Amino acid sequence: MTTTIAFDVYGTLIDPMGIVAKLGELVGDRGAAAARTWRDKQIEYLFRRGLMGRYEDFTVCTRQALDYTCRLMQLEIPDPGREVLMAQYRQLPAYPDVTEALGQIRAPGCRMYAFSNGEPNELAALMRHAGLDADLDGIVSVHDVQSFKPDPRVYRHFLDATKSAAEHTWLVSGNPFDVLGAAACGWKTAWLRRDPAATFDPWGVEPTLAVGRLGELASRLD
Repeated sequence: MTTTIAFDVYGTLIDPMGIVAKLGELVGDRGAAAARTWRDKQIEYLFRRGLMGRYEDFTVCTRQALDYTCRLMQLEIPDPGREVLMAQYRQLPAYPDVTEALGQIRAPGCRMYAFSNGEPNELAALMRHAGLDADLDGIVSVHDVQSFKPDPRVYRHFLDATKSAAEHTWLVSGNPFDVLGAAACGWKTAWLRRDPAATFDPWGVEPTLAVGRLGELASRLD
């Protein structure tokens, strides 16, 4: 049976903290703290909208999270500056190890997809900018489901879209909530723990694998 690998995008292939430099141009040494708050609130908004059944796409949630961050931290960033930040979010960099690791992971009979809460067109542009589009067999977005990870419907959507079986599908993610969501749907899971201080949620469910570098998966996925 063909093995299918679904790579989460933000926080797994693409570094959300790649926005820090551009934020720093606007808010100085508060850039890193603002980036962390922005990312945390973005994820929270996705969760909230998924639970409420009040879908707005990833870009809307990201912009609202930026507006919240500016209010909370009292950052004086006018609308043109915020639009610059949103444009930069579409050009975030891949983590330095990703291109090499994807080449190592690919094997005969293995299909590899990006699987994300982002919008299809935005994801396609992001993958091209990061130089990852040629390394993947395609992109699957939650947009068609009008919900977000870890809603079980989005994992079923991935299986349907790629004609994959859950027991032969891996979710690779740096986000524990995503790993738990895939595990609850019968997938194999690999938690990418780039930060040694990162803590997995103590829910009594462990990832199938936990690695510190993406390239470590090359010899461990089956």
